[in-house]
Amino acid sequence: MPLALVAHPRIRRVVQETVGGLPRQFWWLWVSTLVNKLGAFVVTFLAFYLTAERGYPPFYAGLVASLFGLGSAVAAILAGVLADRIGRRPTLLGAQLGTALFTSVLGFADGQVAIAAVAFMVGLCNNATRPPTSAIIADLVPPEDRVRAYSLNYWAINIGFGLSAAVAGLIASHGYLTLFLLDALTTVVCAVVIFLRIPETKPQAAPGPAGGSAEPPVSLLSVFRDAPFMALVGLTLMLALVFQQGSTTLAVDMGAAGIAPSEYGLVIGLNGLLIVVLQIPLTRWMEGRSRTGLLIASCLLTGWGFGLAALAGSSAWLFALSVAVWTVGEILHTPVMMGMVAELAPTHGRGRYQGVHSLSWSLASFLGPAGGGLLLQYAGPAALWTACGVVGTVTALGYVVLARRTGAAGRRPPVITEVPAPAPAAPAAVVEPAGKAPTGA
Repeated sequence: MPLALVAHPRIRRVVQETVGGLPRQFWWLWVSTLVNKLGAFVVTFLAFYLTAERGYPPFYAGLVASLFGLGSAVAAILAGVLADRIGRRPTLLGAQLGTALFTSVLGFADGQVAIAAVAFMVGLCNNATRPPTSAIIADLVPPEDRVRAYSLNYWAINIGFGLSAAVAGLIASHGYLTLFLLDALTTVVCAVVIFLRIPETKPQAAPGPAGGSAEPPVSLLSVFRDAPFMALVGLTLMLALVFQQGSTTLAVDMGAAGIAPSEYGLVIGLNGLLIVVLQIPLTRWMEGRSRTGLLIASCLLTGWGFGLAALAGSSAWLFALSVAVWTVGEILHTPVMMGMVAELAPTHGRGRYQGVHSLSWSLASFLGPAGGGLLLQYAGPAALWTACGVVGTVTALGYVVLARRTGAAGRRPPVITEVPAPAPAAPAAVVEPAGKAPTGA
């Protein structure tokens, strides 16, 4: 029966539209991403490890997660600039090897200061992989296939994330050090694949009329002056603050409710599993629908999906329902957003644009855990999860305002339009949230 399904002409066409026609180097990047995320245990379980295993209070767990985010914020800018200057490949390799080293060290770190300092370095190296990875995909893949390529890469991230989250809970019940070491090992394997199979992809500048570059130089200042792009970054930051609770305060709240690490792993792993299962059908459903409508729906589903956690109490099933709802919001949001980033970034500024966009997630991973931890500790879970719903609603309104203003500007293609969204026949495209760090790409 499975062979008959594969042989069906319609099924063959869908498979070809999804995976066909992409460069071989892209698939090696895809494989390396999958291997890396299959061992991405530490980010998902860091808050649980600090509170349930080490006995630190929720605020300290939030502080460590915030320092991880601070390192990510520094890396977003630094790695974007390096990817444009010295190349995508050396930037990516250095980031991966640094991530492996400091992840191992974090497993042995003892004392609040030492753990916090190493967590900062893990965040810096881990997030430094995002801008060069996104730039490599943009360099390798022609524009008409780019959304599909980003989608497939994110699919690999979520396959790995879903499996690793589920398995990590079982491994953690026998000792957390193994999680840190396995995470480091898979990151090294990922670096080896990149070293052996991925060439440097940085485009050479086309000569201009007087022997200079035909494309004007792109500086960080010019990126920050790009008002429509920075508006998108700001709205992404708001929604990312909500998403950050999934890898930090959600774990703390579930642990305080008496839910075991293995159950938490299964609940949070549902996020990756649903993305793997639903990306293709939901992306096809999104064809012909407006960007603004999709973004509004995604923000409301995300915000109030987290808001459902206020009703969960000690029920892992209700927490799983909450995860399922905000996962649908994630699937709707990410392809539209990454399509916009790809449209706005000039060829020789891809690293910087990807870095600044990644900065929104990095800042969220710095601000979100600390703010969420404070709310959880001093106001309680109901206040935290209700605040997530409010932020999601405000972000949805922000997209409405941005659509009206940029649509009326007329000086450049509108950032958000009411015309149908692009129609990729593939999963959603994104640089991963920090909780899956590429959480990053």
